[in-house]
Amino acid sequence: MTAVIYFDTGALAKWYINESRSDDVEEYIRQHGPVAISDLTVVEMRSLLARRRREKSFTSQIEMEIFATFQEDVRGRFLICHPFPGGWAAGAVNLMALLCDIPVRTLDVLHLVIAKEIAAEVLVTADHVMAEGAEALGLRVVRF
Repeated sequence: MTAVIYFDTGALAKWYINESRSDDVEEYIRQHGPVAISDLTVVEMRSLLARRRREKSFTSQIEMEIFATFQEDVRGRFLICHPFPGGWAAGAVNLMALLCDIPVRTLDVLHLVIAKEIAAEVLVTADHVMAEGAEALGLRVVRF
């Protein structure tokens, strides 16, 4: 059975936006795909793209094209999108207590709860704090 690999938004964005380590992310996804994401990832990706447009990193046309490509990857099941059921919020609260010495942020801990709930074995991230939290939970971490 193939390991479930959960991508956080920061790492996944490198698949769609040319930045540092984008080639590495592309190679990893091509070798290990499909990979898991969540509804939280969809919201964060939309927010990330809007922020980049506001910062003038790219035009609104490019923003829409990237998001459409992302949505097509979800529809095509190259990205396996897990829903965000209500019970996961309570799990995040409990996880914050468990990881009390690691400065995880709200969205980070939600990603960690999702990864655990879907039985991910690997968490792919570009965030060192999320990586630390994932390792504390026993997940294998790939950093980009």
